[in-house]
Amino acid sequence: MPTETTRRGTKRWRAVVKVSGKIVASKWFGSGAKEHRKAVLWEETWKREAVQQVSTPVLKLSDWTLAYLEDVQVRFSDSTFDEKRTAMTRLIKALGDLDVTKITPGVALGFLSGQCKARSGYSANRDRKNLAAGWTWGRKFMDGFPKTGNPFLDVDRFPEERNPRHVPTEEEFWKVLEKTEGQDRVMLMAYLYTAARRDELFRLTWADVDFKANVLLLRTRKTRGSSWRVDPLPILPELRQALVWWWDARPYKSAEYVFTCLDDSPSPNHNPGGRFLYRQHVMRKLCKRAEVRPFGFHSIRHLRAVMLYKGGALVHEIQKWLRHESASTTERYLKSLGCDLDRLQEAATRGRGQAKVIPFAQNGRALGIVTSEGSGYPPVYPLAETMATGL
Repeated sequence: MPTETTRRGTKRWRAVVKVSGKIVASKWFGSGAKEHRKAVLWEETWKREAVQQVSTPVLKLSDWTLAYLEDVQVRFSDSTFDEKRTAMTRLIKALGDLDVTKITPGVALGFLSGQCKARSGYSANRDRKNLAAGWTWGRKFMDGFPKTGNPFLDVDRFPEERNPRHVPTEEEFWKVLEKTEGQDRVMLMAYLYTAARRDELFRLTWADVDFKANVLLLRTRKTRGSSWRVDPLPILPELRQALVWWWDARPYKSAEYVFTCLDDSPSPNHNPGGRFLYRQHVMRKLCKRAEVRPFGFHSIRHLRAVMLYKGGALVHEIQKWLRHESASTTERYLKSLGCDLDRLQEAATRGRGQAKVIPFAQNGRALGIVTSEGSGYPPVYPLAETMATGL
């Protein structure tokens, strides 16, 4: 209860809040019954808040990080997990194992601004996206998590200066392929003839390759809800020949995965016979050997999309090879690669009736081979014709 105390010659009410015998808050009020009621109300309010703070454990950044990443690992792809883990690790490294309630919009701005200056606006925006998603998750699923707004979303996006991904020309790709041998050569051909994403071929198993039906299965989580989806694709003749050769030549006969780590690295994380998790430097080395501008695995997917476009394929045909859920995604994809969709539509529909979607057939009918006379490069199989003839 407040006590009446003389202060500077005047009687005043002093409100005090104690927790475990220690004063945690105090405040002076005026004299009289009205001020006494104010002091009582202030004490009661502070006591409730103090008891709640004592009974609620302090939630640290590390607690939030571990709980969130555990859920992410179950729901999302390895690359998404790595991206979110890296963002959370940077935050802890910058702020320490801070109480989550201490992360205000100002703290979030300070961290993200530092990332923008040290790395780039694009990198800061990517961290902002991942941390904001983590905050939303914590607010939804963690007891004691702040129920206030999202401090990372309160920070405006930073200006970006993104360098476009280099998409190799066909000539550049074939030059690299000519300088490649063994498993790496088969892998590059698989990326070209399937338009696969990097991790999709890293996860490809021999059980996914059906030589009899001439079909291989790619697994992806690039779906609504991040659920696994299995996509069948026809094995084009050039790729089939390469895969058959690799089946016979592979050094680890009992390996589950088609492409595996070989006994050619001193790294302690290297696992001969196990599947690849990262191949960060291989494409740079291969491009340097071929004396072409460096490009990555995903750029080969872009190259295949451009090759289909130049061959006059319809958007829905290209969509099937890229395995986008929406045709609008394929349109944005092609536009980002500099393809003129208006010209594509006019050229592809000239002299035709209304286009229809033709599903992949599960057989291995032979394909025609298209080559550039005098080019010296391996043959290119016309994927648009493959689909139009119902392979």
